[in-house]
Amino acid sequence: MKNITTSAGLTQAHAAWGQCTLVGAGPGDPELLTVKALRAIESATLLLVDDLVSDEVVALAKQGTRIIHVGKRGGCKSTPQRFIEKLILLAVREGERVVRLKGGDPFVFGRGGEEVENLRAAGVTVTVVNGITAGLAAVTSLGVPLTHREHAHGVVFVTGHAKPGDTGIDWHELATTAHRVRLTLVIYMGVTGVAHIEQGLLCGLPHSTPVAIIQNASQPGQRYVVCRLSELAQTVVRENLASPSVMVVGDVMQGLLALQTTQQPLRVVAG
Repeated sequence: MKNITTSAGLTQAHAAWGQCTLVGAGPGDPELLTVKALRAIESATLLLVDDLVSDEVVALAKQGTRIIHVGKRGGCKSTPQRFIEKLILLAVREGERVVRLKGGDPFVFGRGGEEVENLRAAGVTVTVVNGITAGLAAVTSLGVPLTHREHAHGVVFVTGHAKPGDTGIDWHELATTAHRVRLTLVIYMGVTGVAHIEQGLLCGLPHSTPVAIIQNASQPGQRYVVCRLSELAQTVVRENLASPSVMVVGDVMQGLLALQTTQQPLRVVAG
């Protein structure tokens, strides 16, 4: 005779489950965490930590918390997404308080949307805690706004890394629109394809458009350089800039460009 699970039994089983929270760990500086994020980290029994989360943030977990690093970074060997989701589901069913700790904000190029959809489909209730995304922290650390009444009427956050089989961003079209309506472009994960990005943007933006490249935003090892768009790829190569870096394109960077030429050394900004 087949076992029959009633709705009441299913409800009781779910009641014994733990919980899952997707937490934005911000750009790295632990002082930029939200109070809600800090509380979630401190209450976790299991932390699943992305590569871009700083050690200082992970150190905020209480003693005895299990910590598993589930690295995901472009160009490197990554933990499969399906494995991460299965691990979360298993831990929740065992009554764990799981915190999925993601760099920046979970819903800004963090694949948080995919995780929430899959976990909810499996019956897991997921809470999301926002974090300061690197694009905001990077320009703020330089004392520059993303929007300005004289220079930029809006801002676009875009990824420079497309998933396999996807053609990615039409840089020509994006640049043309940005120039026409005066937008600041914030490009994540663009270092690997910087030559292609530069070529596409030059089809719609002036060669003299200022660009800031900020590596390790908000952290003690942060460094940045400002150059003209026509010099973007060669600057990244010459200064050995690597991931994680954010590129900010637009006239809001005119002031910094006036102060720094590409011949000057990279500045180091303490976190």
